Amino acid sequence: MTASIKWRGLLVLFCLVLSFFALAPSFMEESLPGWWTDTFAPIHKGLDLQGGMHLVLGVDVDKAVESRVDGIVDQLEDLLREDDIIFKRVERHAGDRMVVTVYDDEAGKQVDTLVDETFGNLEPMTLPAEGGYIQKNYRLSDDDIERTKEYAIKQALETLRNRIDQFGVSEPVLQRQTGNRILVQLPGVENPERAIDLLGKTARLEFKMVVDDVNPQAAVTDPASLPAGTELLYEKNVNRQTGAVSETPIVVESRTTLTGDYLSDAQVRIDTRFNEPYVTIDFNSVGAKRFEQITAANTGRRMAIILDDSVYSAPVIRERIAGGSAQISGSFTEQEATDLAIVLRAGSLPAPVNILENRTVGPSLGLDSINKGKTSIIIGALLVVAAMLVYYRISGLIANTALVLNLVFIMAMLSLFKATLTLPGIAGIVLTVGMAVDANVLIFERIREELRTGRPAHLAVESGYGKAFLTIIDANITTLIAAVVLFQFGTGPVQGFAVTLSIGILASLFTAIFVTRLIFDFFLARGQVKNLSI
Repeated sequence: MTASIKWRGLLVLFCLVLSFFALAPSFMEESLPGWWTDTFAPIHKGLDLQGGMHLVLGVDVDKAVESRVDGIVDQLEDLLREDDIIFKRVERHAGDRMVVTVYDDEAGKQVDTLVDETFGNLEPMTLPAEGGYIQKNYRLSDDDIERTKEYAIKQALETLRNRIDQFGVSEPVLQRQTGNRILVQLPGVENPERAIDLLGKTARLEFKMVVDDVNPQAAVTDPASLPAGTELLYEKNVNRQTGAVSETPIVVESRTTLTGDYLSDAQVRIDTRFNEPYVTIDFNSVGAKRFEQITAANTGRRMAIILDDSVYSAPVIRERIAGGSAQISGSFTEQEATDLAIVLRAGSLPAPVNILENRTVGPSLGLDSINKGKTSIIIGALLVVAAMLVYYRISGLIANTALVLNLVFIMAMLSLFKATLTLPGIAGIVLTVGMAVDANVLIFERIREELRTGRPAHLAVESGYGKAFLTIIDANITTLIAAVVLFQFGTGPVQGFAVTLSIGILASLFTAIFVTRLIFDFFLARGQVKNLSI
């Protein structure tokens, strides 16, 4: 018995020491050594406690459909050239419709055959011809449109999550809502403008060839003068001496030669000549091969590097570039370069997102919630402590000791598991305080029954714990199952409640059964206790 008490005591002592190490950063982080804070993090507080940003983003799924059709247009142009089918142009019309203009019926039949064999998701449409040419009209099927929209929302969620993870926000909340909306909560964000810019940027990276034989200024004056297959964009220039920003018009081919979908990495580097940051990008194996082919075929021409329809740079291709690496420079600040690298690594959004709701929760509201939560926990704990002392006397003091340890272990597990403490989570702790002594009440009543039959104190304690054990386990397991279901299927606030409730149940079982039994055995084993104060 003595050896058993010793080992059980060492286990409880170990739990207490571990709890101290886990909780110390939450109360004295600045005075602790680096290894301590690197190993044990402070308890994460949710948006409702520490303040932050609450955003509702709307995904423009119609743009995703348009991008899908644009991709098919590019593929079809390549296939038409490979099969030597003569055509005038291929273009997208009205969002989900694509038009192939040819010169005769024979070419039209060839286009129909090619589309039917290659793009089963396109449905032919019958529309009148224009200008004497034959137009073959196709549209995406309704099923494909719905799949594209669904994919756009799912991909937007994943991309936003990747960006936030690299942005360094702890315990963010990203949830899909009805109506193509995404809920984003960022606790503790200190720079809301930067976060909004990071989340809202589509980050569509494209490489297009510059058309040098077209006068950009003439295109600015008369956009109709642009030749077919070209478009007018603007390159941002920053004067290194004055910092003044200007825009230079530049004409590029409408067709994208390469996109950022083939990127494998993006990192910030420093230009030692001008002491300015730039972003290096690396392509995957497919992108590297494609990039090498493009540079080999366009040596001597300028290639525009475009992000979200803005030209960052348009360097001249001096020679074939092997290895799949390039760089984006544009007089960035270090933060701008870092954010650009983040969005490129995380990937581009499949469709633009619009900020439908933007609320900033101030820390004063969170502080008030924390203070009220602390008050509720203290009042609840004091009432329970008083009731146990009055009704069970010294045994009640043992139960109250377990209750204090229960609170310590709950907070320590929140820190160790990197769980987020929210206002509903505090409600879960308050509920746990009330439930924590239930197990001891069952045990103490069983012990009382055994003492009434005249059994000795140590046998009454052993029998009381043995008879109440299964009842306690059954009651707590059913509650734990309910908490797990709430966590699995609930949203943010409900999950916060479920987390603290689950942790509280586990801590209560340990303290109510294991710790209190250890205290009873410690005193009874010494033989000095003849009667129990219960």
